[in-house]
Amino acid sequence: MGGIGASPCDLDGKFAPQIAQLLATPSLQSAQEYYDELVRSKKHDGVRVSYSGKHGKGVCANRDFAEDDVILKDQMLVGAQHSLNKIDCVVCSYCFRFIGSIEFQIGRRLYLHSIGASTGSTSERHCHGSDVGSSTSCSGSTNGNCNAVPQEVIMSLMDGDTSLPFTDQFCLPSIVACPGGCEGELYCSQSCADSDWDSYHSLLCTGSKTEPSRRSALQKFVEHANGTNDIFLVAAKAITFTLLRYKKLKRQPASHESSFSLLMEAWKPLSMGFKKRWWECVALPEDIDSSEEDSFRQQMRDLAFASLQLLKDAIFDPECAPLFSLDVYGHIIGMFELNNLDLVVASPVEDYFIHIDDLPESEKEEAEKVTGPFLDALGEDYSVPCEGTAFFPLQSCMNHSCCPNAKAFKRDEQDKDGHAVILALKPISKGEEITVSYIDEDLSYEERQAQLADYGFTCACSKCQEERPI
Repeated sequence: MGGIGASPCDLDGKFAPQIAQLLATPSLQSAQEYYDELVRSKKHDGVRVSYSGKHGKGVCANRDFAEDDVILKDQMLVGAQHSLNKIDCVVCSYCFRFIGSIEFQIGRRLYLHSIGASTGSTSERHCHGSDVGSSTSCSGSTNGNCNAVPQEVIMSLMDGDTSLPFTDQFCLPSIVACPGGCEGELYCSQSCADSDWDSYHSLLCTGSKTEPSRRSALQKFVEHANGTNDIFLVAAKAITFTLLRYKKLKRQPASHESSFSLLMEAWKPLSMGFKKRWWECVALPEDIDSSEEDSFRQQMRDLAFASLQLLKDAIFDPECAPLFSLDVYGHIIGMFELNNLDLVVASPVEDYFIHIDDLPESEKEEAEKVTGPFLDALGEDYSVPCEGTAFFPLQSCMNHSCCPNAKAFKRDEQDKDGHAVILALKPISKGEEITVSYIDEDLSYEERQAQLADYGFTCACSKCQEERPI
């Protein structure tokens, strides 16, 4: 990008050799060993990651799959719920299951909307990519009439003093508080709370147990992300994930490696993701003229730098200084831009109201006397799913095809957490590559190629070869 000047971050120059090593493409042997161990440890016996000169890494079937078979349930490496989506959904901050109760979910949403709440200090939507042309959608609005239900009734729903009919058939895990005392993160179990604390949250908690100056710095970082682009929150989790892995490796008694060698090892899971600098790879918004592209990308870099400075004020560790360079931060954000599979978990509130609607007429009529006012207050968007962005280590290895043999799809009854579920669209034979579509494959050839250009390649799948103009 010739129009963007030198980096404003002094760490980029000071640690240039180390940054180059962090951002280098892993060796074929190192990558193969990592993915083989990942597949083995997660017991994903049906797939393997392999490499070819044509497409680089890809995912192949290790056995035959029939149409609609589950190929893979991929646990995210790093992910986060969109900030505004937290108004509409209360989910476990680690596994993203809905928690509390149907009554609590409905009551809390009506309460927050009735007071015009926003997780940031703005009512606008500043979710991942919303300001930079991404198609990611966010919630945070309702077309119902929240004020139609009295506040005392809403509060009694939230407090558990009012029960709705048939909710005993839709039990949700009880809410477990954050170990550090913050109100922003809740969990479905102590196991999830401890796992999140050990993997990410202990460095990002704004609770009472965090030292006051660091808590203040973290709050400023979060406010900036909520007011600009919440992809910075996911990037921060990626950095804390690496920092905490580094600290754990350093504590091992047999470790005599240098600090940077330990950092490289801690960084390894994230090193596998395809990366580009965020401000270079993000799609140019339709309302930005091409003559203004350099200015737009400069603004994106400045935005990332402002976010990084706030994060450094909160959690900077001099032993891991290269991790806090703008170059590394920009590549982490770019990795989510290029590799993310949207985090989506369906709401049990939808299942609940569908159940009421399917009751025998006499029972339905009686139940709707109670549930009807709440459904009317929620409006047409009565059931908002949990939405966020995440990096899935195996899903991100799957190559694109405009005629894919698999897709990411959540099955209503079985898939209640934040795992990526990959289903077979057609029979897949052992040894065959598993492909998904990165875009809407029903678009025209020209539209598909234009969208795929953002990923840095020209598609030559069988569908594109058939439709390519002569």
